[in-house]
Amino acid sequence: MCEHQAGNGEPARQKEGVRNLTEKERLSLVNEPLLAWYHANARKLPWRENPQPYCVWISEIMLQQTRIEAVKPYFERFMRELPGVPELAAVEDDRLMKLWEGLGYYNRARNLKKAAGQIVNDYGGEMPLCYQELVKLPGIGSYTAGAIASIAYGEAVPAVDGNVLRVVSRILASQEDILKQATKKKMESLLAETMPRQDAGSFNQGIMELGETVCLPNGKPKCKECPLGKLCLAFREKLTDEIPRKAPPKKRRYEERTVCILESKGQIGLCKREGTGLLASLYELPNVEGHLLPLQLSAAFGLASEDIVACEELPPAKHIFSHVEWHMVGYRVCLANGLPKEYIRAKKGELKTTYPLPNAFARYTKLIK
Repeated sequence: MCEHQAGNGEPARQKEGVRNLTEKERLSLVNEPLLAWYHANARKLPWRENPQPYCVWISEIMLQQTRIEAVKPYFERFMRELPGVPELAAVEDDRLMKLWEGLGYYNRARNLKKAAGQIVNDYGGEMPLCYQELVKLPGIGSYTAGAIASIAYGEAVPAVDGNVLRVVSRILASQEDILKQATKKKMESLLAETMPRQDAGSFNQGIMELGETVCLPNGKPKCKECPLGKLCLAFREKLTDEIPRKAPPKKRRYEERTVCILESKGQIGLCKREGTGLLASLYELPNVEGHLLPLQLSAAFGLASEDIVACEELPPAKHIFSHVEWHMVGYRVCLANGLPKEYIRAKKGELKTTYPLPNAFARYTKLIK
């Protein structure tokens, strides 16, 4: 047991207050109340029902940049179709992208398959058994490796994501920028030295759960519900609105685009993006740079003007990527004599079953009846 952990023989200075503790001492005192709170309040989530390494891996990758409620149906479908590493390694790219459709950040899915192939080749299809091996796999950084190793194997290694950085920064009233890699490394080191050797998986899940449900990123944190209120310097010093510190984000680049729903004889025209760059290798509705007028569509999309039997203006749409923001105008163009040969001719039903279309076009794909 850590020297300053709560319990029998509690240090007198803890009873008198916790202002003068070192960072390590303060974080050591977190363990007992955090674990008690987590075991009493942990949400029932599908990946917690069977915390095997493959399940933990898939869930943690899906949860990056994505809300828990949004992930649940994706996780359950993914596990039904690809229940293990061999199935993931062998899945066709288009099917994988279709399973991932709507989650965004598609490189996460590509790295899953790449890592699965490496696991099949180097580990006989079984997940590596420790942090040091897991972190070598494509798409698995220190956070994901720590989550798998601690939750599935009980290895006492931290898993530091944005929620953990926020919680720890507030506990310590840290003024350091949590977007800096040096800050993350420092937090990982502190937690590695102070987290419990037993029940490490519950500790990591507990501190993440606290950040998701109590120590909130937006709006007021629920400090009165927090089991760590007596230890939290930001709460004590009324700094929760100011901490964690983050450098202001870089401004996104704005792009104007024109999107077309090309329809003919029950088919929809699609394109496939190049293998590198934004939305690499995904299918898309035909689109070009700029905001075009109806008279400009024929030339821009390779259509014969005499073949156009209807052109309907669609509502504008916006989609935000991490570094660029698309501002789109859209048209539904009906053609009499079939789609031009340069387009993939997809049956409308195949948009749901076969062709993975990114969320960037969701406003328009919903208009395809």
